[in-house]
Amino acid sequence: MSETSHKHPDGNPTPEQPKWRQDFPIETGQDEYVSRRDFAKFLVLTSGAMAAGQVCIIGQSMARRDEGPPEELAIARDDEIGVGQVVRFDYPHPDEPCLLARLDDGKLLAFGQKCTHLDCAVTPDLPNRKFVCPCHHGYFDALTGQPLAGPPRRPLPRIMLEVRDGVIYATGVELQT
Repeated sequence: MSETSHKHPDGNPTPEQPKWRQDFPIETGQDEYVSRRDFAKFLVLTSGAMAAGQVCIIGQSMARRDEGPPEELAIARDDEIGVGQVVRFDYPHPDEPCLLARLDDGKLLAFGQKCTHLDCAVTPDLPNRKFVCPCHHGYFDALTGQPLAGPPRRPLPRIMLEVRDGVIYATGVELQT
């Protein structure tokens, strides 16, 4: 029997192939090569898109700074929240969740619900006087909002509260350091 010789698409005999090539005999005649010019275009367009995204983020941040102090928000009636209960509300913007909690000593506290590490939602663990971030095991003190353990380094924003005529109001946000 004669051995059949493999040929390239151009008709010339195939040079000796490495072992992996023999195991995976996929023709690569249709391979496309990217020119330097095409690669440079891709880099410029991608960089431009990323810069445009950053401009949008900075613009939103600047717009929020110019809004002035937030308006008061009625959260709940004082007699509706028992010891150990938590109420979720949005303040000062509809996309900023917060938690209002009544501790076992009757004290009312409210903090932003977004973890200061990567914006995961924190959950209350009031018997242990903590807020817990389940994403990366961050822990915050329920009395102060200060980080206790895990990756968060900044405290939760404290929501300022007032009780008037039996109604609990959110009156501002204190960004702690």
